[in-house]
Parts: sequence; structure tokens; C-alpha cells
Amino acid sequence: MYSFDLTDEQRMLTETVQRFASRNMRAVYREADDHGAIPDDVIATGWDLGLIPSAIPDQYGGFGALSAVTGALFAEELGWGDIATSLHLLAPSLVTTPLLLCGTDEQKAAYLPRFCDATFYPATAALIEPRIQFDPNELQTTATRDGDVYVLDGVKAFVPLADRADLLLVYAAQDGKTQAFLVDAPIAGLTIGARENHGFQRAFPVPGHAQRCAGAGQ
Repeated sequence: MYSFDLTDEQRMLTETVQRFASRNMRAVYREADDHGAIPDDVIATGWDLGLIPSAIPDQYGGFGALSAVTGALFAEELGWGDIATSLHLLAPSLVTTPLLLCGTDEQKAAYLPRFCDATFYPATAALIEPRIQFDPNELQTTATRDGDVYVLDGVKAFVPLADRADLLLVYAAQDGKTQAFLVDAPIAGLTIGARENHGFQRAFPVPGHAQRCAGAGQ
């Protein structure tokens, strides 16, 4: 039988995130939305909470394990503070969660330690495409093998932190199947489009319909 009672660790972490949301996020969210930028010190303090490393095993430099319940608790408390800051802090999980669930041992060893440093590591995923009735099972972005790498060709939309990401997980069609490819940025052939402004999320950088992916991934 499943129990959703909080563990002592979950209760402590939740209370810590709640204090951060109350004292730091809510104190600046209006000004951040007006100016279109989240203060660096807020992101740094939020990263210090260890939300991402707490889902990464210690063998990769983290101090926990992936937990849907813990992740939901974190997201709930952050969302109460400010949605834009929440999305900024949690964007790297768009890479770490697929890596933990589906990555190879080599990929985990190469990439997961990057998310366990003391400073925020900007990473994101590119899935959505700018077309009506977008279907993740029928992507127009393609992946073609070229020696030891894959060449990705397509246009993505609504990619959080795309203009500052050091690592992208790009979804593309390969031989009729949806696959995901890790791309270190910047890379030749990758073009980031103009930023879009969304209501109450203007502080969160989300480029629009002009992210051209034509780089190499693995």
C-alpha cells in the first residue's frame, strides 16, 4: 500500500523551499516581471536549495534519488512563490529526469555531475514545434547519422532558457521514431530566435518560433 505521508527529509526540504518562496521569490516577483529579468542572487539562492542534485544519486555528485512525490512537493512550494522563477530553477530537470530514466551509463557519468556544482547549470529541452496540432510522435525535426554524430535539422518553439543554455536535449525523428539527443551549446548551426513575452512570466526567458537546430548531437 502506498503512503503519501511526508518523510522527515521531505518535510524539512519542503519547509526550506517554502521559506525561500516566501522570503526571496515573492519579494521580487513583481519587479522581475516588470523588468523581464529575475535577480541573479535569487537564482543562486534557489539553486543552493539543491532541488536538482537531490534527485541525482551520489555516484554522480548528487545526494538523493529521483522521486515524483518529492519533485511535486518542491514544484508546489516554488509555484506559490512565483511561476517564472520556478520554471527557471526547474528547467534543468527537463534534461536530468530523462537522463536518469533513459540515459546510458556513459551519458549519466558525463552529464549528471554538471548539475551538482555550486552554481546554476543552464540546461533545457527542445520538444515543441511551431505548428498546429503538434504531435511529439510525429516530429518534423529530423536526426541523420553522420559518422559518430547525428545531424539535427528542424525548428523548435517555447524552449526555456534556450538563449543561455549550455546543454540542450533536442527531440527529433529518426527512422520514424522520436528520439532525444544531447547537444552541447553553443554549436555551429544552432540559431536562437527572438524572446517571447508571456503574461506573468515575462521574467522567464522563452524564445519563440525561431530556434533552428542544425548541429550535432549524441
